[in-house]
Amino acid sequence: MASQSQVIFWSMTTVIIILATVIALIIGFGVSGKHSVSVTALTSPGNISQRSILDCTFEPDIWMSSIAIRWAKAGVAGLVHEFKGGKDHLQEQDPLFRGRTAVFADQVIGGNASLELRDVQLSDAGTYQCSVTTARGSGAAVLHFRTGAFSIPEVQVENRSSGDTLQCEAPCWFPRPAVHWTVDSGTGKHLPHTANTSYELNAENITLKVVSFLHNITANATYTCVIENNIAKATGNIKVTASHYSSATDFSITRGTNLQLVTLNAESVSSSFPACHWMVLLPLYLLLI
Repeated sequence: MASQSQVIFWSMTTVIIILATVIALIIGFGVSGKHSVSVTALTSPGNISQRSILDCTFEPDIWMSSIAIRWAKAGVAGLVHEFKGGKDHLQEQDPLFRGRTAVFADQVIGGNASLELRDVQLSDAGTYQCSVTTARGSGAAVLHFRTGAFSIPEVQVENRSSGDTLQCEAPCWFPRPAVHWTVDSGTGKHLPHTANTSYELNAENITLKVVSFLHNITANATYTCVIENNIAKATGNIKVTASHYSSATDFSITRGTNLQLVTLNAESVSSSFPACHWMVLLPLYLLLI
């Protein structure tokens, strides 16, 4: 029969084990509440010398002080941008991006980690990673940013001795785009064969000015000039209607333009805090059995 001291000893041991188990469970549940943060991103091509947005969103967190955003680019030693605790931290920013980046600080609390990139350069093209850490956990998304030049064409009628001609002109494109025309006269679209297109190098020796002429146009038809490369497609439309009150070379003209960019989705790469509470609970469980 166990002595009173032995009973007290085993009672104390049992209480200690129970308390340790309860504490471990509390810690375990606390840690298990932290999970990977869903981060998504996408981007449109950047236009040389213009402003571009690299979109990145994450699950919102009510604590601004716990949010850290890091933008990095493959092959670049320093960071592209870092924002944490409600302010920019640019001590590790690479000189290539100095003075050209910003996040939308007033929108971070709502889950916006997007990066504004100003004065886009051809060398900005590459693979970027948007990493976000909050009190809930962490996550990242990888996106591929492409750069080039694109502009909306202007289409107008020119009266020449050889007949009426349409001119389609766009001031800035890179890489070199393809150009073609379509015409809709009410019976469907087809490609005219009389277009002459030229490319002129602009002053910075990178981008091209595009000029295309379509000869022998007819009235009561809609003509479309299409300029496109691997990052953008732009169209200029002109509807030519003959006047009933003057010669056939007088036209009523309606114009329209459109620009479409090729957008690529990003690759999400989520990470989470380690679920270490099971390692804590296992030795306590072994003590109880």
